[in-house]
Amino acid sequence: MERTTAAHPVRATPPVHRARPGGTGEPAALVGRDTEAGLLHGLLGQLRTGRPALVEVHGPPGIGRSALLDHAAALAEGTGVRVAAVRAAAEEAGLPHGVAGRLLARLPAAPARTGPPPHDTARPGAGRADGVRPRRTADLCAGVLEAAADGPLLLVVDDVQWADPQSLRGLRSLARRMTGAPLMLLTSRNSAVPATADERIDACTLGGEDAVAHHALTLDPLPDGAVREFLAGTWRAPADEAFLADAVRHAEGSPALMRSIVGRFVRHGWTPGTGPAGRLEESAAEAVRERTVRTLALLPDELLGVLRAIAVAGPDCTPGLIDALAGPRTLGTSRALALLRGTGLLAPGPRPALRTAAAARAVLAELGSEHREELHARAADWAHRAALPDRALARMLLDARRIGATWAVQALRREAEECRATGRPGRAARLLERALREPVPPALRIRLLTDLSAAVLPTGPEAASRHLYRALHTPGDGSAGVADTAADAETGRALLRAAELLVARGDVDTPRTRIARAADAARPGSAERSGLRALHWITEYSRPDPADGVEPLLPDSCPPQRSAEAAVAAWRTAQRGRNIDRARRLARTALAPQVREHVPLTVRAAAAHALVLTGDTAEARRALDEVLVRAERSDARAVAGLALLVTCLAELRAGRDTAAAEALDRCEGIMPGRCWHPLMAPGPLALRALLHLRRGDRTAAERALAAELPPGAEGGLPWAYLLYARGRIALAGGAREQAFADLLECGRQLLARQAVNPAVLPWRSAAARAREPGDPVAAALLAEERRRALLWGSPAAMAAALGEGAAAAGAGGTPAPGRGRPVSWQFRQALVALGTAPSSGHLTVDSLLGSDRGAAAAPRPATPELPLPSRSASASASASGSASRSASRPASAARSASGSASASGPLPPARFPSASPPSPASVRSAAGGGAPGGGAPGRTGVGAGPLTRAEQRVAVLAAGGLGNRAVAEELAVTPRTVELHLTKVYRKLGIRGRPQLAAALRRTAGGAPGA
Repeated sequence: MERTTAAHPVRATPPVHRARPGGTGEPAALVGRDTEAGLLHGLLGQLRTGRPALVEVHGPPGIGRSALLDHAAALAEGTGVRVAAVRAAAEEAGLPHGVAGRLLARLPAAPARTGPPPHDTARPGAGRADGVRPRRTADLCAGVLEAAADGPLLLVVDDVQWADPQSLRGLRSLARRMTGAPLMLLTSRNSAVPATADERIDACTLGGEDAVAHHALTLDPLPDGAVREFLAGTWRAPADEAFLADAVRHAEGSPALMRSIVGRFVRHGWTPGTGPAGRLEESAAEAVRERTVRTLALLPDELLGVLRAIAVAGPDCTPGLIDALAGPRTLGTSRALALLRGTGLLAPGPRPALRTAAAARAVLAELGSEHREELHARAADWAHRAALPDRALARMLLDARRIGATWAVQALRREAEECRATGRPGRAARLLERALREPVPPALRIRLLTDLSAAVLPTGPEAASRHLYRALHTPGDGSAGVADTAADAETGRALLRAAELLVARGDVDTPRTRIARAADAARPGSAERSGLRALHWITEYSRPDPADGVEPLLPDSCPPQRSAEAAVAAWRTAQRGRNIDRARRLARTALAPQVREHVPLTVRAAAAHALVLTGDTAEARRALDEVLVRAERSDARAVAGLALLVTCLAELRAGRDTAAAEALDRCEGIMPGRCWHPLMAPGPLALRALLHLRRGDRTAAERALAAELPPGAEGGLPWAYLLYARGRIALAGGAREQAFADLLECGRQLLARQAVNPAVLPWRSAAARAREPGDPVAAALLAEERRRALLWGSPAAMAAALGEGAAAAGAGGTPAPGRGRPVSWQFRQALVALGTAPSSGHLTVDSLLGSDRGAAAAPRPATPELPLPSRSASASASASGSASRSASRPASAARSASGSASASGPLPPARFPSASPPSPASVRSAAGGGAPGGGAPGRTGVGAGPLTRAEQRVAVLAAGGLGNRAVAEELAVTPRTVELHLTKVYRKLGIRGRPQLAAALRRTAGGAPGA
């Protein structure tokens, strides 16, 4: 038997003609089979001269065996050779003489004869025509040889592996009797069902090896050039090269896959290069599935078991793993793999593996879910004992049942970290979700949820928050809440990380209560408890009208375990603008190297922001660089973005616009706008707009603020910054009324959070510039900002306030003092500011006054276009009111601005010379307020001081008969906040309790000015 044409050369023949489909979608036949077609054409030529031939065609399903046999039959008919062709079927494998009977029925009729028949029975062919099957194996030989005596005859039997045993014996007998007869027997066999020794069809060698031409053709996958030619000829229009390259890769050289892909495109009217890119991959996966299903039906149970083991093991399959999963068999592993390679399902290579993932899914599809999970669990257990890499373990564990072992969770977590490091967050999320199905301790469960949140943050910010909520609500072994688990130090650290990621992203409303519960349940005196308390205070202070009395009471020197609380105290002190020395001291305490491990990164960023507000920008930048490095190392995107925002703020205060823009660009690369909580969304936009405005590009600033905001973005502290940026842009464009309305609403948002320090945002001086020269409202706003800046003592804040005063004076007010003029109150305030500055030497009286004398030598002073503060200080609950209402009552807004001193501590007395600015009382009188010495309407008290607006709202609702919980629900605050407000109200009004509250409020309203 010969497998090539070298030993028996045949006459050279022209290439097989390929008819173009002409747009019908029907593929051209036998593309890439020129060698096989030429061999068959030559054998048919020899058949016409009387030389018999025996040809066997082998190949896996879909390789084109049937097409090659059909082509040979067409060639024979075209050259005058008679043809009898049948195809065996699995359904008829048990029908005796089924294939032989159908083959005899298709024999061509013989011419009339005068002699007796060769046998004493009727001709088998005639009997088959009458519906009688042959009764003996010899009947097939006799009928075929008699038909061949009348002329050259080609017998074609496709899928001979399904032939019944009687017919198969007849074909074998016929092959041994072909010598000297003009007969060619052409069979095809699916290599998925290889022939046994009793099923092989061989020619008789007694007549010599050359008596019968014997060839075995094994069809290989088509070459890439043939596949490209086949696909290019399918459509009228030329196909895109990229499409052809992808199609060649998906077709794997299989004509059946090619025809299936092309057929699906033709049925749906698709053409290459149009529609979704996934159509080709989807069509190829469906074709692979169909081919695999057809092949599986041919395999015996033992080979099916081996194939399933290969599908479960994937690319990490080994013979040992196959033996462990497939169980005992009569076939050895090597023999089973050899048989499976003949099916075309296995990929070439040293390790057994299926060609595609679609084929693996099709192999396992017929199994029940429990059986599949059990197979994967057994494979994972074997891989763990064999010390396979985490990649292999994790892949097997993904579809396995619960293992209940620590090694499974650790392997999944390590592989998830590797996926996140290599830019595959989707797979990392799948691995972590699988790990969460295992029984794990509370601390490990919280860490898994935190890692899962970090993995899904770039694509699903809302899902990331939900995972962190679950982490804060993780039950313990007793199925209770956080209170049963937070006492454990490891669990406390895990809860602390989950909480700080939420706060860093700006999600401060929903987790507030959960963080408070976790802090209360944490081990007393621990760093975890201090960190959770600090994060809770950040969420509390980020809402409108924060509750008083919850600020940490810290001594001047606090223990390391409470350093996190010191950071929040520094940040809050800086916001209120009360004591710059205390704020600086507390911030440095929280940022000291020896307490680094006790302070969460988010809280350290808040301490750095406090240093930015105190003017220690270089020190703040060093702390922020460390926070950024540690955040990136731990894959805390939100914390890294927060550190970069505060870095941008520090660079802007230092006058380094380029460095500030670089920090903001880097922040947007790490944390795009969609990744922040909606309350934070206005912040980066406002910061970008202020940067453009500082560069003089008002169009770019307007374009930055034109971006669409997510629902729920209004009302938070970042919304105040966006209002400030919008007001500055409107002021630069000459729209004074709109600018004044936006800036007053910005101030209302800040004052609602007791952020009165002008170093946070100089909104008062900016709003004053939107008024006409000499306007009393502008005078009141400027006076209040200067007094606040002097109370705070930061040179940068003072420079901004004096610079705006000089700008307002240049617009028609009192001219700034020049060389040789008498010393004014502005000069004295500049001296006070210099007295509080560190000995840096770059600030002078000239620079503070905005004089041209020192402009060349001194750095540019800070301008009112201040950037967004720390995110920990910029997420807040929604606040009521609108900018239009504030704009319609400018005098009332001015009174609120100048009267805000009572909300955050007394102001220092005005120590000005005769050229001093107007007093707050005269400003309020000029602005339409009450009489000198009186407070704002509705805020006057008879006891320790006037009622704040928050206290007044609580008092009015309580006097109306509402309970504490009802008041809290009405004002969207906690009952504890209501209790604290009422306590202060009782003390200020000089009463003992709620029964006297209504009468005291009436007395207060009746005695107020203007009442």
